[in-house]
Amino acid sequence: MKQRTTLVLIAIAMILAGALSRLAFFPINFSPVIAMALFGGAVIKDKKLAFALPLLAMFISDILFELTNIAPGFWGWGQLISYSILALITIFGFRLKKLSLFNVAGFSIVSTLIFFFLSNSSVWALSNNYYTPNFTGWVECMAAGIPFLKNGLIADLVYSAVFFGGYILLEKYAFKKAIA
Repeated sequence: MKQRTTLVLIAIAMILAGALSRLAFFPINFSPVIAMALFGGAVIKDKKLAFALPLLAMFISDILFELTNIAPGFWGWGQLISYSILALITIFGFRLKKLSLFNVAGFSIVSTLIFFFLSNSSVWALSNNYYTPNFTGWVECMAAGIPFLKNGLIADLVYSAVFFGGYILLEKYAFKKAIA
């Protein structure tokens, strides 16, 4: 029971830290949310909590964006698609069974690419005449997102290293000592 309480407190701390870091690193897109989705899917046994990590971090930061006027916190269908993509990445994380440097890095890169392609495709599909509704418009939209892809890829690898590395260290040292 004590271990469950500890895990819930760690999850709450991760959600709050994720939300605040999203604000702190705006607009350079150095956010932990995709790594949180992957981590939640791969590590957290309670599936509701696995989905809650990234979605609550996004929701809280969206509220804070709105309240602080840093950026629009709630901006429509594209935002709902982003939340859905995070849920999809959490499901993708269910497939990450063996935690190794190679596996975590690979899943992190693929998660970044999933988010990039799906979110930019939704921007293209939902844009009102900003991009032409053809292949050329889609390519232009993808090209416009490349700076975000670079920062997102770096952030996802860094935060994945922090989350998965921290989990492995906690599991190896802290929880073993608590049980012993």
